[in-house]
Amino acid sequence: MTSHTRQSSPQAQPRVVVLSAPGAPDLPNADALGELVALDVVHADGLGEALHGASMLLLWDFFSAALRDAWWGADALEWVHVAAAGVDAILFDDLRDSDVVLTNAHGTFDQPIAEYVAAAVLAHDKRLHESAALQRAGTWRHRETRRTAGSQALVIGTGGIGRAIARLLRALGMQVRGGGRTAREDDPDFGTVVPTDSLAEHIGWADHVVLVAPLTQGTRGLIDAQVLAAMKPSAHLINVGRGALVDEDALIAALGSGRPSAATLDVFMTEPLPSDHPFWGMDNVAISAHMCGDVLGWRDELAAQFEDNLRRRLAGQPLRNVVDKNLGYVPRPN
Repeated sequence: MTSHTRQSSPQAQPRVVVLSAPGAPDLPNADALGELVALDVVHADGLGEALHGASMLLLWDFFSAALRDAWWGADALEWVHVAAAGVDAILFDDLRDSDVVLTNAHGTFDQPIAEYVAAAVLAHDKRLHESAALQRAGTWRHRETRRTAGSQALVIGTGGIGRAIARLLRALGMQVRGGGRTAREDDPDFGTVVPTDSLAEHIGWADHVVLVAPLTQGTRGLIDAQVLAAMKPSAHLINVGRGALVDEDALIAALGSGRPSAATLDVFMTEPLPSDHPFWGMDNVAISAHMCGDVLGWRDELAAQFEDNLRRRLAGQPLRNVVDKNLGYVPRPN
């Protein structure tokens, strides 16, 4: 489908606007959605006009911040769904203060990202990146590896993705703690949860530090020079959350001085990562292109998740995965 493409059922209402990006894959279930609602697929430059009279918006272009500039057209908007777990790109004051309900792709990426983190831990402990470099150089060099079972992981972010990570790392025999807004000792997945507002006091416990917290005003720049200096010299930092969780300049300096010893980074302040960025030339940094949750079929799952919520809305049932717009994420049920 292209910009300003419309599919509709015999009833012209309700109408759903889908924000897509030029060249982006089409909605896999567009035909099925078109049987339920009037479907208007647009690009960012046509969003404001398309929003007039529309009650629902699907952000298929889930990193776009176009809604902020198109808010003038949202005269009937009641529900926005973001086809992503993070909503930091979409949250702005007018949306936050409005009655518009915001939902996201909570749950879809939990297991794939947990598997990526487990792979990153094992690749680091078993020195697989070094082995690949030695293979390319045609060099046979025997080395010793680290035992993963019994090592310690601090997972910063105690939502659904963080919990899936904790469960999988525990299955590898690792000791796991969580990092969150509220300290506690009886969490079902983490056991101990340490407060992120005093992270430097606790981070030295961990061999692997995993970042999966949502990006909010409270977590932006969470991993700064002070926190990095408190890590074990042998520690391994894994970021699968948002690039802005980390002070990148401080991380570059810290990695250069050997504390922490290595980083696996899937997200960055600027994406794509600029070709002249220092990370590219650092042997102790493993880079992937913001793909930790993008397993085969992920777009089908995202589309099906939106369709399920749309059918719930049309049937008058409560929506799933409602984001607390002040917190910036879907709260965990009490």
